Amino acid sequence: MGKIWRVSGPLVIADEMRGSQVYEVVEIGDDGIVGEIVGLEGDRAIIQAHEDTLGLKAGETVAGTGRILSVELGPGLVGSIYDGLQNSLIALGENTGPFIKRGIKAEPLPRDKKWQFTPEVKAGDSVGQGDVLGIVPETELIEHKIMVPIGVRGTVKEIRSGDYTVEEPIAWIERNGQTTELTMMQKWPVRKPRPYKERFDPSGLLSTGMRILDYMFPLALGGKASIPGGFGTGKTVTLQQLARWAQTHLNIYVGCGERGNEMADVLSSFRELKDPKTGRLLMEKEIFLANTSNMPVVAREASIFVGITMAEYFRDMGYDILLVADSTSRWAEAMREMSGRLEEMPGEEGFPSYMGSRLSSFYERAGMVECLGSPERKGSVTVAGAVSPPGADFSEPVTQNTLRIIDALFALEVSLANKRHFPAISWLTSYSLYVDAVKDWWNEYDPGWEDTRASALKLLQQEAELEEIVRLVGPEALPEADKLLLLVCRMIREDFLQQSAYHEIDTYCMPTKAGLMLKTIMKFYDLAQEMLDEGSGIESVRSSPMVYRISRMKDIPNENAEEKVNELWQEMEESMVAGKRVS
Repeated sequence: MGKIWRVSGPLVIADEMRGSQVYEVVEIGDDGIVGEIVGLEGDRAIIQAHEDTLGLKAGETVAGTGRILSVELGPGLVGSIYDGLQNSLIALGENTGPFIKRGIKAEPLPRDKKWQFTPEVKAGDSVGQGDVLGIVPETELIEHKIMVPIGVRGTVKEIRSGDYTVEEPIAWIERNGQTTELTMMQKWPVRKPRPYKERFDPSGLLSTGMRILDYMFPLALGGKASIPGGFGTGKTVTLQQLARWAQTHLNIYVGCGERGNEMADVLSSFRELKDPKTGRLLMEKEIFLANTSNMPVVAREASIFVGITMAEYFRDMGYDILLVADSTSRWAEAMREMSGRLEEMPGEEGFPSYMGSRLSSFYERAGMVECLGSPERKGSVTVAGAVSPPGADFSEPVTQNTLRIIDALFALEVSLANKRHFPAISWLTSYSLYVDAVKDWWNEYDPGWEDTRASALKLLQQEAELEEIVRLVGPEALPEADKLLLLVCRMIREDFLQQSAYHEIDTYCMPTKAGLMLKTIMKFYDLAQEMLDEGSGIESVRSSPMVYRISRMKDIPNENAEEKVNELWQEMEESMVAGKRVS
């Protein structure tokens, strides 16, 4: 038991703390404010408080808990809403109302709810860490696999079937004459990555329903991506779209320093939206960490690690998990404030010199792995983090450190946002290093994907090179072939890359439909070139009814896409051939 010596913002210095350890969780003052020890000097501890320290006085007690910051893992996680320290905001709202007092805590997993447990092993079986003991149907979309905790192995002495709470024992493991009692809940320290058998390169497409991502800059399962952009470019909407429509088993949304109204919008929409693949409510495959901007700054760092630890836990069940973080810039700002309070040597723009390694410790926990235990299974964690560079300056430290780590960049451009082109992802700046990793996936569903993608990107690059000439002499001074190129590039930008997140149909586009849409535009380009070669003018191409028909492909429902687009192809060939004859 220590005593407060001095309080400096989120930092609390306490005396009489001999025997404590770095990163140990402590409770500060009469309200029991949660904090972590970040430094030790003799019997004096430097503590970062995860709640507001206003009103704390010298002499108040500081109690060590003897444990480091950990998360509770078990049935009840899916569909929950937590703060940055895994306090259940649903339970807090029910118990204390909308205004949460300092120091109040809520159990992350409900203690009174019973879950139906069905064993997968029997008494006498030998089990080791990661082995699946049994199954709990947590939601209609998630089958929760109860696994042997890390470090536990032996022979199953007894295992029960039936309805139990997360604290009631369901199995007893015996080894060397000692018996270990297991429940459906386990704990894991947030800053320690969970172990696995083997790590693999990311592979397979993470289908997001966003055409510019799925088709142009694909993200592989187990990959790492960043979405940097200035104010108003649509970072939050892009991450919300990922969390809504990504075809993974479970999505985790971490609102790290996010505005409260935007977080409230996310939570309300997920209670109504349905998964396009299964028709079930999206809440049945989501976990939310609502660490908003009016919550304590220091808790932002913890929220990121709480989210990634949950993701690794479900990965170990053999699931594909997506974690989105909005935004890592707010997290870096929290690190900068703490570093300044600790009087550490500042790095570039005042950020701590270890910022790059802290970012790496988060992003590098993504990946595709072979999980521990039996039965054999693979799982993946895919991470997408937003970055908010001041003034959309991508040369600032957080963006540059992130670019050294990630393998896919979805760069949001202010000029596109000003033109109301959303998502405002720049096709000239963005890139993905996962093209080879998703090639086999795409060739199975859309043969020729690589060639179509490369051709479209080449046209867009040529359009960018022509823009300077167009600004000088005007578009009408260009040759007919260049006029056609500008027309087709406009169709690619407006009819394919542009996508409304609020349109009933266009908000989610299946990858197969995206492929049909772009191939239709490229087919139009080929037929239009033939018309020009036959002597037709560019005006006959511009006035073709197919230009309008192609622009309405967005309104075609996903389930009817192949049939409707095939009809459009036939009509386009007849119309364009007739156009050549008329000319």
